[in-house]
Amino acid sequence: MKLSIKEKLGYSLGDTASHFVWDMVNFWLIFYYTDILGISPAWSTAIAILGTIMDAVMDPLVGIWADRTNTRWGKFRPFLLFGCVPFALFAFLSFFGPALQGNALISYILPMFILLRVIYAIVNIPYSSLGAVMTDDSIERAGLNSYRFVAANIGQLLVSGFALYIAYYLGSHATGMDYSVMVNDDARKAFMEVGAANAALVKQSYIVGFRYLVAIFGVIGVVLFLITFATTRERIAPPKRQDSHLGRDLKYLFKNRPWVVLTIVGVVSFIMFAIQNISATYYFKYFLGAESKAQIFNILGTVALIIAIPATRPLVQRFGAKQLYIVCSVLSGLFFCLLFFAGKNFVLINIFNCLGKISYAPAISLLWTMLADAADYGEWKFQRRTTGLCLSAAVFAQKIGWSIGAAIMGAVMSAVHFNAEIMTITEVQSNAAIMSSFHYMFGIVPGALYASCALFLIFYNLDNRTMAQMKQELDESRKTEE
Repeated sequence: MKLSIKEKLGYSLGDTASHFVWDMVNFWLIFYYTDILGISPAWSTAIAILGTIMDAVMDPLVGIWADRTNTRWGKFRPFLLFGCVPFALFAFLSFFGPALQGNALISYILPMFILLRVIYAIVNIPYSSLGAVMTDDSIERAGLNSYRFVAANIGQLLVSGFALYIAYYLGSHATGMDYSVMVNDDARKAFMEVGAANAALVKQSYIVGFRYLVAIFGVIGVVLFLITFATTRERIAPPKRQDSHLGRDLKYLFKNRPWVVLTIVGVVSFIMFAIQNISATYYFKYFLGAESKAQIFNILGTVALIIAIPATRPLVQRFGAKQLYIVCSVLSGLFFCLLFFAGKNFVLINIFNCLGKISYAPAISLLWTMLADAADYGEWKFQRRTTGLCLSAAVFAQKIGWSIGAAIMGAVMSAVHFNAEIMTITEVQSNAAIMSSFHYMFGIVPGALYASCALFLIFYNLDNRTMAQMKQELDESRKTEE
């Protein structure tokens, strides 16, 4: 079942919209809460974890809900239509930064962020499931997900690579802060250490800048989700003989070996992503003493991903999904470990990061392609197709992984007594325990975690031969129901 370029592009824009918020949370949320709003690392990570857990709890519920939804637009597309505006609204409220302190500030942020994660699940789970029912061809799915993750990484590029620059510009012009001071690490540090009034002005510039930034991302995201809704179609339906018994859905889900393996890989991967993404900002600000260089690091790494992702489809055709994923995990884990040995050499840091991103680029789209194949496997093996539940339960596990990674990062920062509210940059940089923790969490730990995914993938049992047999028999079965 071939897809047009128009439909692939339209579908992919939904992930650009998702990443405007997902990457604001992944890259900047804890930094924004600790270093800008002055919330302790313990509370900041607790807020992030509670929101992620609520999101994760919602994932299978939304998947079950979507599987049982029947409208003239399909099962999954209506969630994009009706969820995109609330999604943008709660993203804005989560980064609003009201003039509150202490418990009052936490009492505002916690419910806003939890509601954001709930709405995120309501929109993103149906979006991810939509890709699995647009075509039944695994190679075509790999191509669709290549489009998706190129678009996703364009969104990531804007957020991880340019968000601070945009926030500096918008905030400085709104508050009267000198932009040339705001954008220069040494000048900003010197300006802040002159006195409390200067520090307060920089803080307000950050807050206003982030506020406007997320508002802009939210409006663009709404438009992109509406384009996705308008340009895509759902084509794969559950077998007509299938009942809606939830207990049977869950029973056979956990008998679905490909799904179980991919879920474990997802958990480990997202522990790695959380640790690496959160630690990167602190690593550049304190270990390298160059906060703005994190933007260059993110830009180069994301460009490397965008360049490498289109190679996924031809590589899958030649080597198969399982073998390709294993190689990607081992190579990228090695390069991420080498970030540790690059130390403060900015050139080597970027070389190893780009090589790591190029190595694991195919795995990004492969994971979602293989999850869609796992949904096919459930229909083939057990005569039950639960697309929404299959993908949402895997996403649930991934978000639990992200929560574990964020908790690990928060625990490490608390253990070394890092507190940006009461410590100057110089005091942090002179603390050997803090500096060492940022160093290890940036390189060795995420590298080792991602390389370990190869061990779990050994047990994935959908090779090219099995996939061909499965597709043939499913095609015959679906024709008999027409």
